[in-house]
Amino acid sequence: MPCTPKPSNQPITLTKQAFSTLLKSCSSSQNQLKQLHALLLTTGLSIKNSLITHLLINLTLLGDMSYARQLFDEMHKPRIFLWNTLIKGYVKNELPMEASSIYRQMHVLGVRPDPFTYPFVVKACAKLPELWTGGAVHVHVMKYGLEFVSMVRTELMIMYMKFGELGSADFLFQSVVERDLVAWNALIAACVQNGHASKALGLFRRMGVAGIKPDAVTFVSALSACGQLGCLEIGEEIYEAARNEGIDCNIIVENARLDMYVKCGSIDMARALFINMPQKSVISWSTMILGYAINGESEKALALFSGMQNEGFLPNHVTYLGVLSACSHAGLVNEGWVYFGRMARSSEKNFQPRKEHYACMVDLLGRSGHLEKAYNFIKSMPIEPDAGVWGALLGACAIHHDVKLGQHVADLLFEVAADSASYHVLMSNMYAAAGRWECVDKVRQRMRKKGIKKVAGYSAVEFNSDFHVFYGGDRSHGQSALIYEKLGDLFEQIKSMGYIPKTGSVFHDVETEEKEVTVRTHSEKLAIAFGLINIRPGYPIRVMKNLRTCADCHTFSKFVSKVTMREIILRDKIRFHHFRNGVCSCKDFW
Repeated sequence: MPCTPKPSNQPITLTKQAFSTLLKSCSSSQNQLKQLHALLLTTGLSIKNSLITHLLINLTLLGDMSYARQLFDEMHKPRIFLWNTLIKGYVKNELPMEASSIYRQMHVLGVRPDPFTYPFVVKACAKLPELWTGGAVHVHVMKYGLEFVSMVRTELMIMYMKFGELGSADFLFQSVVERDLVAWNALIAACVQNGHASKALGLFRRMGVAGIKPDAVTFVSALSACGQLGCLEIGEEIYEAARNEGIDCNIIVENARLDMYVKCGSIDMARALFINMPQKSVISWSTMILGYAINGESEKALALFSGMQNEGFLPNHVTYLGVLSACSHAGLVNEGWVYFGRMARSSEKNFQPRKEHYACMVDLLGRSGHLEKAYNFIKSMPIEPDAGVWGALLGACAIHHDVKLGQHVADLLFEVAADSASYHVLMSNMYAAAGRWECVDKVRQRMRKKGIKKVAGYSAVEFNSDFHVFYGGDRSHGQSALIYEKLGDLFEQIKSMGYIPKTGSVFHDVETEEKEVTVRTHSEKLAIAFGLINIRPGYPIRVMKNLRTCADCHTFSKFVSKVTMREIILRDKIRFHHFRNGVCSCKDFW
């Protein structure tokens, strides 16, 4: 049935039933819904409010929030259901500030919230830059006696987790008398999504002790946590538990397992799983493409992208992120421009480049030495560059020792990420590498003044389903004596093969001999020595580093892989390095 009647000289007479019929036929079209609204305004029906309610709901579903707000403002004393609908619409359309503003307006007007108000209000607060708004809403929740409503409490836990307030989230969780599967899943997922993977695995174990049976959602979160930590052994145990529950054939669980293999550096296991998956989704293809990219197999990533399209799968923004990462890690500048151009020229919203795609292009250009082109590329961006974009260029300036451009980029970067320790440290290291110690002191003074602390670098190795963590110069491990003895033996062997310590990664104004002592005990070296002592021959040594590895540890790992005939897989903040027989998968382009 058409949404507008044929032109006629007769006055329009429509009933509520007729409007409802028209509404159903127009529910998927914004333009037709707006035509129906215009028609409604000409009728003078006494039931206009209820019809506008239906229009408002449909427009929020279609994402036309400006028109939905216009409809809302036309209504006389809208019911709480409509306030909730508008808030929900703003949140679902990624407009948390507007959702928060509507809630404040509702509060000022004295409209009493109900249990369905706060889940989306709190969800909006979790997407705001600061916690104070969420804290104020929590007070309101308590005022109205809604703190024990399951959905409200769950969203409060997730919000506090997002802001790193683990204590508050855990307090809310512990105060629930009957913690059901939904509550456990919500907290575990929130831990994973906000970078608290160790806590997520701890909760997963506690859940089992509490006798709560996990479902597919639980296993996906647990496998994702293992991927973040690089815990392959634990991940395999969790997947075996999923198999025992008959959940292993779930494509969502299989995709999480694939992602875990990729993030643990087990690219061969990931490839075997991918090939044998009975069904694949765009997530499966995208995960494998990105996996190839970060594990140094860029050509395979690009070939798989072609294969994906030949199989009839449409790539999305995650797929293109993997493709551009593959180009960046291999220095394929021309290919990167081709793929980025496809996105930029596309009329599909899902294909349009996002900030992370621009950051990939900046990284590709900068890492390849085209620093001015990268800078001009940023200045021509149609969207405002964020810290990730400027940070990619600052990293490239550090690689190519361009202090002048680095200074300029740092000034721009500190405007959008004033409290970021990593960017301050990067700039300090750049000055140190150039011998400009007075500038190093200024950066460090600025950090002290703003209370910014450098993130401590550490490396971890999984052994017997346990995680062994090492810091630079660490002697706290139970096997420290054996580890340092092993390191001494390794240095003697590789020096006879031509290894010379690269002390340029020590950014302190000290003598060369002292610098050599410092680099000898970097956390990666301690972790590798531990692995050689404990992990059976024939098995790779997997080291997970929270920061970017230094040039000396990279060279050290190449020599050790050759002299010991052991594969060393090192995951740093940027990518994976697979060391085999003295060669790294990155081909020294990192």
